[in-house]
Amino acid sequence: MTKVLFLIMSGDEKFELAMRMAYNSAKNKRYEDVKVIYFGPSQKRLTQLQGDLKDMFQEMLQNKLVDSACIGVAERMNLVPDLKNMGVNLVPVGERVAHYVNNGYEVITF
Repeated sequence: MTKVLFLIMSGDEKFELAMRMAYNSAKNKRYEDVKVIYFGPSQKRLTQLQGDLKDMFQEMLQNKLVDSACIGVAERMNLVPDLKNMGVNLVPVGERVAHYVNNGYEVITF
């Protein structure tokens, strides 16, 4: 089976599609492993979650599917406190993406 990394960058309607696809992919065991990284506009959208998307995010976080979000973007957008309070690990995303690619993960980008 394949391991996948969902690199979610969109802050618009694609964000919801990406969240649902990542969540359902893990829940239905479509891949050997599923990880999620947030980058760019998606980081702001993440701080605005409500309803079932918020519940999905919490479940993904608890199940260690959420790897991280970009510290640089978070600093520039003044999102560090909000993302940290949500339990999101803030790191340089380039290093994390390289880690997963170098470990055989296929990248799915939204």
